[in-house]
Amino acid sequence: MRIGFIGLGAIGWHMARHLTQLDATVMVWNRTQRKAEAHAAQFATVAVDLDVLVQADFIFSCLPTSAEVEAMIAAHPPQSGSIWIDCTSGVPCSAQQLSHSLKLRNIEFLDAPVSGQTIGAEQGTLTVMVGGDATAFERARAVIQAFAGKIEHVGESGAGFAVKAINNSLMAANLWALSEGLSVLKARGVNLEAALACINHSSGKSTMSETVMPQKIMSRRFNKTFALHLLQKDIGIALDLIAETQQQGRLLHAVQQLYAQTDRQTAEHVDFSAAIQVLEQSHQVLLN
Repeated sequence: MRIGFIGLGAIGWHMARHLTQLDATVMVWNRTQRKAEAHAAQFATVAVDLDVLVQADFIFSCLPTSAEVEAMIAAHPPQSGSIWIDCTSGVPCSAQQLSHSLKLRNIEFLDAPVSGQTIGAEQGTLTVMVGGDATAFERARAVIQAFAGKIEHVGESGAGFAVKAINNSLMAANLWALSEGLSVLKARGVNLEAALACINHSSGKSTMSETVMPQKIMSRRFNKTFALHLLQKDIGIALDLIAETQQQGRLLHAVQQLYAQTDRQTAEHVDFSAAIQVLEQSHQVLLN
């Protein structure tokens, strides 16, 4: 079995590493070739050109946008009988179009975005939400399992991307609501560490309160694991879904406006948690 992995970012680096546990040759490619070569040296993968990689039986991509995946497939078409598994946080309609066009060439396409941040990738416990043909999913399940803690087939092509966009929008809403609440408590003179300990043992807890708030914001580290501009993109995808289904989505529209306060140029270079610095400035309070 041959497996190809495209995109060795903070998440993809570890996902590709876990694939070496399988009885397979794992080929890797990254825009910066030295990174692919470093991965090969450290984990016994094989750094190859894209034209070689797309001859694999299973091809994973983990790129910033669907547009990049589309361009890559157009320039480097995979072989007949293969399955392309796109772990990008992508656009549902792009997945539908790619699935249709590739199926005509006997190639399956699964949209399979992941959640769990860098720690989940390191530990091999990512949540994978998969859209696409159910038979193709069953063929790919054992390969995906190498880096997953939970895998769900959520529907037809585009469904995986749709779930990921809504999930990330909910994450954004949770983080902003938590930050607003803690800013009120700070203004009242409440000890935030003690308050957060209470919240994390009560109904208000979330992943944002348990990890992101203490580890990134209250620590003042804002360490970059997921760039803010990518979260802005995902919220935009969620709003497109709202428009397509003729829903109102009042809260998520408000969330988009809040996170859009950080300009695109800045957002490309900072972690999504850094968006809360806008709230801190407007409230004239630091969440620490």
